[in-house]
Amino acid sequence: MLNEALIANLEARLKRFEAEHAIRACMNRYMVLCDALDASTQLTELAGLFTIDAVWEGKGAKYANSFGGYRGREEIGAMFSTYMQTPAHFALNVHFLTSELIEVGTDGASGSWVMLQTSTFASGASHLNAARLTVRFAEENGQWRMAHFQTENLFSRPVDAWNSEAALPVPSRPSAE
Repeated sequence: MLNEALIANLEARLKRFEAEHAIRACMNRYMVLCDALDASTQLTELAGLFTIDAVWEGKGAKYANSFGGYRGREEIGAMFSTYMQTPAHFALNVHFLTSELIEVGTDGASGSWVMLQTSTFASGASHLNAARLTVRFAEENGQWRMAHFQTENLFSRPVDAWNSEAALPVPSRPSAE
């Protein structure tokens, strides 16, 4: 009996670790697709990261007003399709995730991250945004997908430019003699 309980415990832990890995991979793929969001983005793949009845919403005054909310995979996909234009809305877009916390339970999973987004738009303007992401996940057809995605602005500001030709400030190297 002890061995059966031990095996059941190990199986449960393995299932939780596999779920955490799949959730992390889902978020990573979402960010990779958002980083390169343009007319060639695979919209079906991007929308497929969400459950059929998912919710995507901006939270708080700034993001609720800027982004609004969308219900269902089809509506979420339609929102992303507005970014899929030529020229691309983003000339540069890079998302950084940190402060990850993933919790897997018997009725689904949740995750939270702090996101830093550096963007340059087709207009040439650049922006720095930080947001708190709170995401509920559900297993649908054997795949972990986002069921409720919330993004809440922590700070946001325009910047002059991301890349500069200026030399990097590094210590001088000793000369070889």
